[in-house]
Amino acid sequence: MKFSEIIEKLGDGALTNSYTSNKDHNPEIVGVAAVAEAVSGTLSYIEGAKFATMVTTTQASALILPQDETLQAQATERGIVWIAAREPRLMFAQTIKLFYQPWHPIASIHPSAVIDPTAKIGSNVYIGAHVVIEQNVEIGDEVCIHPNVVIYPDVKIGNNTVLHANCTIHERSQIGNNCVIHSGVVIGAEGFGFVPTATGWFKIEQSGCTILEENVEVGCNSAIDRPAVGETRIGRSTIIDNLVQIGHGCKVGIGCAIAGQTGLAGGVEIGNRVILAGQTGIANESKIGDGAVVAAKAGVHNDIPGGETYCGNPAMPYKQFLKVSAILKRLPEMYQTLKQLQNQIAQK
Repeated sequence: MKFSEIIEKLGDGALTNSYTSNKDHNPEIVGVAAVAEAVSGTLSYIEGAKFATMVTTTQASALILPQDETLQAQATERGIVWIAAREPRLMFAQTIKLFYQPWHPIASIHPSAVIDPTAKIGSNVYIGAHVVIEQNVEIGDEVCIHPNVVIYPDVKIGNNTVLHANCTIHERSQIGNNCVIHSGVVIGAEGFGFVPTATGWFKIEQSGCTILEENVEVGCNSAIDRPAVGETRIGRSTIIDNLVQIGHGCKVGIGCAIAGQTGLAGGVEIGNRVILAGQTGIANESKIGDGAVVAAKAGVHNDIPGGETYCGNPAMPYKQFLKVSAILKRLPEMYQTLKQLQNQIAQK
């Protein structure tokens, strides 16, 4: 589409742009690309000082820039049309949607699907090959269920939700509207509950359920377990990466982001807008306050308040972590000093 069409579709966010002052320069844009890989006819974006110099080297025909007059002038000088945005990356994400939409099959039910007669299926639903839907399941409108999905009894799935191939939804689970469950995900499987006895482990039956509120997205091969009693709950608009384990009875708040290979033990409570970076581990029954950020590979063993960034194992506030890290680097030197002092004392 023409550059002017992109501006029009982006609306108010694209009010500051090169087209306003030079309507004769209105190239055809055929797609989007990373700034280092862009070619003529594509649109890319610049965000942050790290990539600012690429305005002078990129082959893109159009750029989304920060509100920086110097970068805008450099782009104009090179004949690159541009849009200035408060959040260039966000606008680039919005632009991608103009050129690409994920594949969504036409509503239909494949003849190989096995659907219990007690299941309630909404309107305009796609059910792919070899899907199994057990008794008393409720499926909302506009739902897309890709091949080989298995849905256990008494599950409820909201409108516009997508279940990708080979995911499994266990009994009594509830998934809200507009959720995306990626391939290999297991929702509502039995939590890891056992009681030690003199003769071995006694299994605790997991009679609870797992609930995902609306607009939750769960990445490939993640697992969210159900508890022995009560519920495991994921708050609305929370995003979960691939290979994440959320244990039985966990409560995750609204708008959280949980990166890959993170593990939550049973009964963990996460506040709203919490970010857990990759390979974070959180111990049983720990609580994390609203707005906390936990850095990669951190180990949370106790409750931590919100509003701060935590690092290390055991996790500690970022400023404290920097001090500890500085001391850690000096440990060999400090050890040698200690040995010298010990020798001096022993000689007296």
